[in-house]
Amino acid sequence: MIQAVIFDFGGVITESPFEAFAKLERERGLPQDFIRRINATNPHDNAWARFERSELDLAGFDEAFAEEAQAAGHSLRGADVLSCLNGALRPAMVTALERIRARTKTGCITNNVKNDDSTSSWRSADVARVMEMFHHVIESSKVGVRKPDPRIYAMMVDALGVDPKACVYLDDLGINLKPAREMGMTTIKVQSGAQALADLEAATGFTLR
Repeated sequence: MIQAVIFDFGGVITESPFEAFAKLERERGLPQDFIRRINATNPHDNAWARFERSELDLAGFDEAFAEEAQAAGHSLRGADVLSCLNGALRPAMVTALERIRARTKTGCITNNVKNDDSTSSWRSADVARVMEMFHHVIESSKVGVRKPDPRIYAMMVDALGVDPKACVYLDDLGINLKPAREMGMTTIKVQSGAQALADLEAATGFTLR
């Protein structure tokens, strides 16, 4: 019996930012997957990780990311990468969320950055509307903890009052799925919207399309 479905946001409810990363790399003449390699280096304490825990402000992130890029052999400011976070919503996933919410609890665990005037508008009105559809949302920038820290998953199951073994968790990054799986959750790695919906229907027994 499913008690909750818990979602990542970027790359799950929205299109993956990796496509935008690739476009920026092509425009700047950077090596393929350059941004992802920077973010995978020292992943718990690099500029991106500290920014998502609100340990750096925009200026601090911009400078720290630029230093990491330079150390990796190329020039790229952190502020230039932030525009890649505004992925388009996946309408079919939003519809699925609505249908799941009508039947069971829903949660969202997202690694993000503060949404204020200094970091531009990663949260559009449509995104804000979808965020309100979850029964509970945990944002790394607000709680100072980010995935894959096991504490953030424990915070969600406590907030929802559910057994992790009766939860399904979706994320587009394998590193973020591992702690959820170790807690007993059924995990789904999102590689495309259609694939995720098919796997989610199989895991829940719900008709979502």
